[in-house]
This record gives sequence, C-alpha cells and structure tokens, in this order.
Amino acid sequence: MNRTLEQLRIIVPILVGTAIYAFGLHYFVLSNQLMEGGVTGIAVLLNYAAGWPLSISTLVLNVPLFFLGWKALGSGQMLYTLVGIVSLSGFLALMEQLISREWLIPFQSSNDYMLAALYAGVSLGTGLGIVFRFGGTTGGVDIVARIITRAKGISIGQIILSFDAVIIGISLLYISIEKVLYTLVTVFIASKIIDFIQDGAYAAKAFSIISEHGAAIAEQVTKELDRGVTLIPAKGAFSGQQKEVVYCVVQRQETRRLKTIVRNIDPLAFIVINEVHDVLGEGFKVE
Repeated sequence: MNRTLEQLRIIVPILVGTAIYAFGLHYFVLSNQLMEGGVTGIAVLLNYAAGWPLSISTLVLNVPLFFLGWKALGSGQMLYTLVGIVSLSGFLALMEQLISREWLIPFQSSNDYMLAALYAGVSLGTGLGIVFRFGGTTGGVDIVARIITRAKGISIGQIILSFDAVIIGISLLYISIEKVLYTLVTVFIASKIIDFIQDGAYAAKAFSIISEHGAAIAEQVTKELDRGVTLIPAKGAFSGQQKEVVYCVVQRQETRRLKTIVRNIDPLAFIVINEVHDVLGEGFKVE
C-alpha cells in the first residue's frame, strides 16, 4: 500500500506536468508557428509539413526510442518515462479535440510574437520542470541522452542542446527565420523555468546515508539505479553502536528515487544530501 501511494505521488505530478506541456504546445507554439526541440520538435515539423496531429506523431516517434531505453537502461528507469509518453500523447489528443470543437481558442498573435514566445517558454518549462522533478521524462531525446551519458559521460544538457540545434535548424525550411529567433527565446525561458522548478540543482547530488542496513541499501541502489556505492564503517558517538555510511552520487533526476529506496529499507536512516558542482567518472562527465 505504501509503495502504491509513493508511486501515485510521482505519477500524478507527471500527469499534471504533461498536461501543462501539451497545453503550451497547442495554445502558444502551434498557433503561432513557433518551434520546439527534441522529438516533440520533429512532431511539430511533421505538423507544419504534412498536417500530422502531434498526439499521433509523438507517440509513433517515441515507441521505438522507449524500447531502446528499456533494453539499455532497464525497466526500473523507464516506468515513469512510459507514464510521461502515454500521458503526453493523451493530453495532446485532448487539446486537439478541444480546439477542433472550439471549446479552446489558442492564443494567436497577429504581428508581435514576443508575448507568445514568452508564455510558450513559461508553459513548456513549467510542464517539463514538473515532469523532470519527479523523475519522469516525455521520452524522445531524453532517452537517447541518458544512454549516451551512461556510455560516454557527456552531460545530458549538452546532448539535448545539440539535438535541439539540429531540429530547430531544419525548421528553417518551413518557418521564417523570425519565428526561429522567437523560438530561441522560448527555449531559453523554458530552460530557466526548468532549472527554477528543480531548485536550481546542479548536475548531481551526493548522498551520505547513515544506517544499520547499509549493505541492503547499497545492493538496492546498485540494482535499481545502476550507481556505484561506497560503504564506510562508522560508530555512533553517543550509542557506541556500529553503523555504516553509504556514500553515493546520483544525477539530480534520480534524487527522489534514491530517497524512496532508503526509506523503504530503513525509515530511521539519517540522510545528508550535498550539492555537487562537478563529477568526473563513469556515468558522469569524463575529461
């Protein structure tokens, strides 16, 4: 029962985040012929070029990437990605129905697109920020980025930025350079909102966990997160009791899952979380 409630505490915010993201795409981006990055950006291009609905194209594009991620990253890391992919397609379909029946009238600017670009950035950034904060993704480039990061140590941000640059560059075939420049404003605002919602977190978090069940915690972290763990012998100054300090560094989107793992094994564990400014090594940056 506790595990079900914990999953609901994660899934519900992911649903809220994808709903806001889908709203921003239809209400501000598509109606003003702006762009977006990643797989969603490809779906937007297909809409401009061939009129394909976003709800269908995002799902079709994400399915093979999801199975690729499932094989490379494991089912544990892909559960909430599946929730993000399916809910995003569902909310995009809902927005399409609301707009086609004129129950929702998208915001459309006639000359100055700055307002549309700003609010697109706020809505997209808010939606994605909520999804990322609770350990989910909307699929697409996020999956590819995680695989490359694990294999090569390149940061997720650098990979996503490179993909976005290519996709937005291709969009020049379908929209004016003026719209592309407004899109860059949207992308910039969205990135700042995402960072703000995630409490300005750095690339990684360092956990120091003091527990009598250190070995069990280490085993579960290795199994679910595929992260290296160090066990440091320790002794309570007051009680004189032997304990272990579990030290582990994880990416910021894995923070909540690590907390859940620890609490499920030892609710009395003492957890210290530190901001990490730079991480070198397997699974992180390699120089």
